Amino acid sequence: MTVTERVAERAAETPLPRPVAELPTPALLLDLDVLEANLARMQARCDELGVALRPHAKTHKSADVARRQRAHGARGLTVATLAEARYFADAGFDDLTWAFPVVLSRLAEARELAERVTLRLLVDTPEAVAALEAAGHPFHVFLEVDCGQHRSGVDPHGQRMAELARRLADSRALVFDGLLTHSGHSYGAANAAEAAAVGEAERRLMAELAERLRGEGVPVPAVSVGSTPAMSHVADLSGVDEARPGNYVFYDGTQVAIGSCSPSDVAVTVLAGVVSSQPGADHSVIDAGALALSKDPGPTHLPGGSPWAMGAVFEDLAAARAGRPSLRHRVTGVSQEHGVVSGRLPVGTLLRVLPNHSCLAVPNFDAYWVMRGEEVVDRWPIHRGRD
Repeated sequence: MTVTERVAERAAETPLPRPVAELPTPALLLDLDVLEANLARMQARCDELGVALRPHAKTHKSADVARRQRAHGARGLTVATLAEARYFADAGFDDLTWAFPVVLSRLAEARELAERVTLRLLVDTPEAVAALEAAGHPFHVFLEVDCGQHRSGVDPHGQRMAELARRLADSRALVFDGLLTHSGHSYGAANAAEAAAVGEAERRLMAELAERLRGEGVPVPAVSVGSTPAMSHVADLSGVDEARPGNYVFYDGTQVAIGSCSPSDVAVTVLAGVVSSQPGADHSVIDAGALALSKDPGPTHLPGGSPWAMGAVFEDLAAARAGRPSLRHRVTGVSQEHGVVSGRLPVGTLLRVLPNHSCLAVPNFDAYWVMRGEEVVDRWPIHRGRD
């Protein structure tokens, strides 16, 4: 039985609606009203800026969420793994960008999928281009450009960029889709103004690069950019065709800290219970550790580090709905299954933890408990497969 089938079976056995307080902990909560507001806001920004929205689905890993993105106007999806691409293809999505340097050991699998949906691949090396040309399928291919994160992607000012762009444009074996980049360094911004500056630098670099190539006779069909911090604040996307933010669907503690959203905009929280509170201790222990919250310490580059250490805490449902993190309690440390919360709390107390990084917290769970107000109304599977 697959994870999706197991979640569906459990959902069928779980009477809904039911109060949040009756859930077994730890549980991943998804506030449907907040989710819908986030989806509408980013789609409206992209529409206003004149770009298509191709959201990155690695954050949510959910066909239920992706269908809502599509209903709001998203065009296609971005994925991080070939397993995600297959999952969304099986769910009816037929235009997918695998936004990761193509894994040569998986070309046969990529070809199999590309024969039934449009699958767009990334390259940044001549070796990858040669392997794709020899694979015997007219793959759609983006050339990945490094716009400042210095992780993967060709140097926009180097000779290799021009050579690979021309090779892809001239290839009779491949379909050149254009230039793609990711402003992941926007997560290092200290505030909204810095995030906006990263977004503008990304836009300017990519637009000028595309125009330069076109002036040299290399057609560039499209320019693709995106990160949630940059897309939350950039004021102009002239010269860009599509954006690929992902985290905006849920946001998280890091996005709050750098000014992309407010705490009330965070759509996912982890419901945890206090399991230990010892006399004389200045802390409590909850049943949500690294395998529920991740070990992401949040934006440590900010003055004073992350404002909530390993996670902000909402002391009750009203505080969570209002976006008021506790001033007395926060998650100060995690081991595999234990979470340490500052201050003593009675055993059995339920807390909602705002994770520092929702993209890493979500895949620790099999499903979302979907809520409206203080009631759980549905249970949506999360695709966690890697094969």
